[in-house]
Amino acid sequence: MRSFKDKVAAITGAGSGIGRALALDLARRGCHLALSDINAEAVEAVAAETRTLGVKATAQRVDVADRDAVHAWADAVVAEHGKVNLIFNNAGVALVTTIEGADYADLEWIMGINFWGVVHGTKAFLPHLKASGEGHVINLSSVFGLAGIPGQSGYNAAKFAVRGFTDCLREELEMMQCGVSATSVHPGGIKTNIARAARTHPSVAALGMDPEDDGSGFDQIARTTPEKAAQTILRAVERDKRRVMVGPDAHLFDWITRLFPAHYQGLAIWISRKGAQQVAARKAGASGQ
Repeated sequence: MRSFKDKVAAITGAGSGIGRALALDLARRGCHLALSDINAEAVEAVAAETRTLGVKATAQRVDVADRDAVHAWADAVVAEHGKVNLIFNNAGVALVTTIEGADYADLEWIMGINFWGVVHGTKAFLPHLKASGEGHVINLSSVFGLAGIPGQSGYNAAKFAVRGFTDCLREELEMMQCGVSATSVHPGGIKTNIARAARTHPSVAALGMDPEDDGSGFDQIARTTPEKAAQTILRAVERDKRRVMVGPDAHLFDWITRLFPAHYQGLAIWISRKGAQQVAARKAGASGQ
């Protein structure tokens, strides 16, 4: 897909972060938009913003964990826009917990959004993308889809699953020669609200982590803006890349796991401990201790 002009892109989680940045970048390129988010007010605000750039933009509240809702939205997008060429399965949430302490409900919650949301979006839109004659599925995994990290078992499981699912999808689409392709996206630290909005379980105290950490420390290590992430993702679609790393830390994760597929775990433990110590130090400093 060399040009996005006059194409129609559907984006989940479009009310903020990478989703919002994708919507605005695509609008500037003349791409019409079908936006969804769990936050109806936020996604309508983004749609209104993109309309000022001269494109048609529709907005819908959608819970991507709800299969029927996603399929209904996909049908509505085609009814409203006449076609759809791209689906960005971007919606995601975060969960911090030990495996031992994890509540089943929390694990089901994160898998429902971060993995099943991708599956629902892919299956709901794929027939429409094929009908358009030129389509692309873009699924958001993570650097945590490359490496296991203490306290991130649910997030890791979902993002590893997205990577495998998308790799398989890409292979099948190439075998079908149907005019549709797929890309797996692996962002590193992006300056969004996902860490601040994370669910955190008290069990992480056993790992030396602060169960009351508000995620503010993430802002200090996140190196990439949503706007830069959107540019990187769209460039990967234009070049029909199978997989794209977003941010310098993502490239570092990729190389470490390639060079040390088992031994990277020791480094992950050290980084997690170091991060926990830094959070504790900031908290102590803030309280004047």
